[in-house]
Amino acid sequence: MNRLRRKACVALLLFTVFIFGTMMGLRTLKPTDGFSDLAPGMELMPLVGERIDQRPNNVVESAGQNGGGGSDTKIVFSNSGPDHSIFYDIHIFYYLWYGSPQMDGSYIHWDHVLVPHWDPKIAASHPKGRHNPPDDIASSYYPELGPYSSRDPDVIESHMAQIEAAATGVVVLSWYPPDVADEHGKPSEDLVPAVMDAAHRHSIKVAFHLQPYKGRTDLSVHDNIKYIIDKYGKHGAFYRFKSSTGKVLPLFYVYDSYLMPPETWAELLTVRGSHSLRGTPYDGIFIALIVEERHKQEIQAGGFDGMYTYFASNGFSFGSSHQNWKTIKAFCDKNNLLFVPSAGPGYMDTAVRPWNNHNTRNRVNGRYYETSLQAAISVRPDIITVTSFNEWHEGTQIERAVPKKTVARLYLDYKPHQPDHYLELTRKWAEHFSKEKEQWLM
Repeated sequence: MNRLRRKACVALLLFTVFIFGTMMGLRTLKPTDGFSDLAPGMELMPLVGERIDQRPNNVVESAGQNGGGGSDTKIVFSNSGPDHSIFYDIHIFYYLWYGSPQMDGSYIHWDHVLVPHWDPKIAASHPKGRHNPPDDIASSYYPELGPYSSRDPDVIESHMAQIEAAATGVVVLSWYPPDVADEHGKPSEDLVPAVMDAAHRHSIKVAFHLQPYKGRTDLSVHDNIKYIIDKYGKHGAFYRFKSSTGKVLPLFYVYDSYLMPPETWAELLTVRGSHSLRGTPYDGIFIALIVEERHKQEIQAGGFDGMYTYFASNGFSFGSSHQNWKTIKAFCDKNNLLFVPSAGPGYMDTAVRPWNNHNTRNRVNGRYYETSLQAAISVRPDIITVTSFNEWHEGTQIERAVPKKTVARLYLDYKPHQPDHYLELTRKWAEHFSKEKEQWLM
């Protein structure tokens, strides 16, 4: 009898562990969102009652390595045939802040500190210190290339090849001015030419993701835009966007745009601003970050041309919550603004913020990513951004990752799929997005 009781207890315990593990694995979306009822790859029919976007296709390619804008640009749908297409309405965020001893003298960013919580009581219950590469890196996943340097030409070439394989047409390069870097990194602006050259070899375009830095003002951003266009505007990889008015202009994403008030941005981005870029050789399409709901009106008042959501954690912010995208898109349509939703494969930043587990979004073998991409397509945007190619700290990367186990750590990986699983999913949904757009315009 005692033996039967023990067996029953063991069976009950195993069943409980199984149920708990299953529930944790499915903890990806807010309860109100759920997973898609569509099988992966099935066609999405146009939503009844939604406005069909009649704006012209919006991707342009400079004519040759030194081609300029204006009359020298042409609209591009894909690179070649259906088996080798690149879609310029899929943009992917890309980071240049990694370093290794061989190329940089030390590890950079792979040895990121464990960021303490702002509440000392919470911080006290979590580990402190910094990571110790190469076996202990600041990520829950391990890159196939190892803890690489962004300065390595072979790494840049591999990255562009992977992005091309994902059919992603525009790399959105995280950018700081010369001699400026984030607080954990080193300046990397000198790497931009190498990235643009490699991108051009793979028929990829490059846009710029303007990062916040100490002392950023409307005047400094004016100088930043002038610097970028003067230095890179004639490069064959420089990305330009064809707007609904027919203008062909560079497109810039502005991260943490809310740190400056709309009145300040208006001096730069409205025609009556004291140092306006509008109507000058340095005009562009400027996309602001929407985090809170009030940012919609502030972005409009600041003179921006649209808004993007960036964060890959559904429910983390108003802007990143899939359930709010239809409302944001309606606001943008009403006010002639672009809405650029950001889809991501998951989110896990506990390797750098060990107290932030509540914002983790598990990948569920790719289902989270596909649900995110479907949510983005359903609001009929002109552009979809992917967060990210290689933000390893936050676990949003689609770059190739491999299984890795050390004495102290067991890294996550993409099994049971191959290291290029998320590149393949990106290509599949990029093709699907293109087909959907064709239906919207019928």
